[in-house]
Amino acid sequence: MKTAFISHPDTLLHVMDGQHPESPARINSIKQAVMHSPIHKNLQYFDAPLATRQQLTLAHQAEYVDSIYAKSPKAGLVRLDADTAMGPHSLEATLRASGAAILATDLVMRGQVKNAFCCTRPPGHHAGQKNSAGFCIFNHVAVAAMHLLTHYTIKRVAIIDFDVHHGDGTEDIFRDNPAVMLCSTFQHPFYPHKGANTRTDRMINIPLKAGTDSVGFRKSVVDEFTPALNRFKPEVLLISAGFDAHSQDPLANLALEVDDFAWMTQYSTEQASKFCRGRLISCLEGGYHLQYLAESVAAHIKVLTEST
Repeated sequence: MKTAFISHPDTLLHVMDGQHPESPARINSIKQAVMHSPIHKNLQYFDAPLATRQQLTLAHQAEYVDSIYAKSPKAGLVRLDADTAMGPHSLEATLRASGAAILATDLVMRGQVKNAFCCTRPPGHHAGQKNSAGFCIFNHVAVAAMHLLTHYTIKRVAIIDFDVHHGDGTEDIFRDNPAVMLCSTFQHPFYPHKGANTRTDRMINIPLKAGTDSVGFRKSVVDEFTPALNRFKPEVLLISAGFDAHSQDPLANLALEVDDFAWMTQYSTEQASKFCRGRLISCLEGGYHLQYLAESVAAHIKVLTEST
């Protein structure tokens, strides 16, 4: 079986302003890197559907979902919070991103593909039960996790989040849900200035100092994630795949390289093979240096295609 690559042209239409780092160029750079690599032969391509209101309200409060629909502008920009805005096509883009995560879940669970990567934007892991934040409107991995728990005989889902920023929205949604474990590495102190003091048996938060390199990152993952996953024994693994921990990323200060993202993906596929019958769904989060974002995602996908 092949790896699913799920995207949609609507994902290019979300624009917060002309100079914003969370830009359509991120998707274009990734797709160019994939198409110029041999890995594209091992991918099966799908268009992302639109997530429905009912699917979104599995993870978000209904009032919040309704407010996003109501605020979607016909022209110009509407600011949702200090870091997040919506243009005329932003709603379609974020609905496609959540829809991609749902489709990926269905494809993997039905055995149509071995794993999946969702190449969509805007990102999602800062969006909480009733709030946008940090460029994120809806939380795609959270919607996918709740879709799994609602529509399949799955009792335990793990989320690995290696974005440089803590997935505080994901923690907000699942802090009190015993069916979901979040394993998150992130730079601290740093935006969103959360996660360092809220670790639990299921919220495996690993704050990393600015300048943390490959050695420190990999040791933290092995030492902290592995025993937690061994205890929890997830049945499906989701990934919030952020690539802004790269040493050249303009928005952060960790010191990872492309090889570290390949290693992290290999670690994740091994955990999925050990506990989840290989069932793994990855959703793009951050990453804002176009060249190294593209190279890192290509390395990530290459490992997905090679997993057993």
